[in-house]
Amino acid sequence: MTTAPTTQTLGLVIAGLAGGSGKSVISVGLTAALVRNGKRVVPFKKGPDYIDAGWLKLAAGHKCYNLDPYLMTEAAIRRSFLLHSGGADMAIVEGNRGLYDGVTPEGGYSTAELSLSLQMPILLVVNCTKTTRTVAAMVLGCQKLDERLDIRGVILNQIGTFRHQDIITQAVESATGLPVLGAVPRMKRDIFPMRHLGVTPHQEYEGSGAALDFLAATMQENLDLERITAIMAPIETHYSAPAPAEEEEKSSCSRLRIGIFMDAAFQFYYSENLEALQGLGAELVMIDALTAPVLPPLDGLYVGGGFPETNARELAANTAFRESVKEAAQKGLPIYAECGGLIYLGESIIFEGQEYPLTGVFPIRFGMAKKPQAHGYSHFTVVGANPFYPVGTEIKGHEFRYSTILDWQGQPELLPLKMLRGQGFMAGYDGLTMNNVLALYTHVHADGAPQWAAGFMRRCRQRQQEGGQDITLA
Repeated sequence: MTTAPTTQTLGLVIAGLAGGSGKSVISVGLTAALVRNGKRVVPFKKGPDYIDAGWLKLAAGHKCYNLDPYLMTEAAIRRSFLLHSGGADMAIVEGNRGLYDGVTPEGGYSTAELSLSLQMPILLVVNCTKTTRTVAAMVLGCQKLDERLDIRGVILNQIGTFRHQDIITQAVESATGLPVLGAVPRMKRDIFPMRHLGVTPHQEYEGSGAALDFLAATMQENLDLERITAIMAPIETHYSAPAPAEEEEKSSCSRLRIGIFMDAAFQFYYSENLEALQGLGAELVMIDALTAPVLPPLDGLYVGGGFPETNARELAANTAFRESVKEAAQKGLPIYAECGGLIYLGESIIFEGQEYPLTGVFPIRFGMAKKPQAHGYSHFTVVGANPFYPVGTEIKGHEFRYSTILDWQGQPELLPLKMLRGQGFMAGYDGLTMNNVLALYTHVHADGAPQWAAGFMRRCRQRQQEGGQDITLA
């Protein structure tokens, strides 16, 4: 490998005391404000999250990358952070939940742990609703719980009055020695209205551009951008160019046309996943499942998650497209479908009292519950034949779903993926198969599960080399 010249980027982790503290509003608004001031910002999101990452991408005008200590090794996290930060002025990392909240009592896989791995300082966001000096106690506690952390400043959120702001500012700075670098007032409107998986995705948000303009102006007015920039830490970023031999090897392989559903119904894709496919020779073909007349000629199809239920009417109305997807699956097109993609391959979904037909690749009727049916990290081992993963492979992932299985006549124990953690499709198993289709509830991250892209592209190339003929499982 030949290494490009070293450049310097400034980095910062934005953390909160809890979910709902306002760190997404601050992260997105700060990113938008910096971009409008001429800075090139590369955003990162901690944890398994597509929606916040989508807003950060929109604010930065640049891909957002996910850093997850549960799904990825520390080496993979640092590599991604240094690689993707290269050439930027700033790298903004939005944490998740509270600063120390993880999956163990010791805070394993938390934002605090991520900041230590990245060796990045922290800007702490505090929701100040109905409190004053107690804010200082909470910030002081964050300082003292793990003194290895480099907390460099505080943002006060949900401030009621100037007096409210002044009391908290004096209390925090006196007790902790940390500077208060901004105070955001209570907003008269909810910029990020919540839905069952979090905030509304920007793809379904009417007026997302105006919302970003408002957030950027709000942060410009209420945050000290110059002092926030001053507390950022320099990152010695590096990125590598492929050696000539690697370039020749890559060019010698024909490109594979891989379809990606990218629309209001399906938008849950990690940037890393799409880049992993491209790195293995994929030409990505973006498809709108709501409006495309039929599925175009492809060597493979990747259908990510999203909200097919809220777009069920439009998906159902696009009859010719649904039928073309089913026909492609029956003819052996390699298809990998996650969560919302799994639902779309079912027979139908009932949403708000109305049943909508879907592709019918699998004979399943889905419904929607009011409470989460699976929510959090997952882990499966491959125990049966499937198009993409060898038996014995173990994969970490995550699940986010409110959907339910209303009718399916199969046997869960015959499904190829056995859940070691998480719910899966049914009874501790995941992964429906048919020909070269694998549809599952588990989402994967390519940097944590390199077997995913390798196995999918291997099957796609195999089918291309055999002239597009069906290569069903033995």
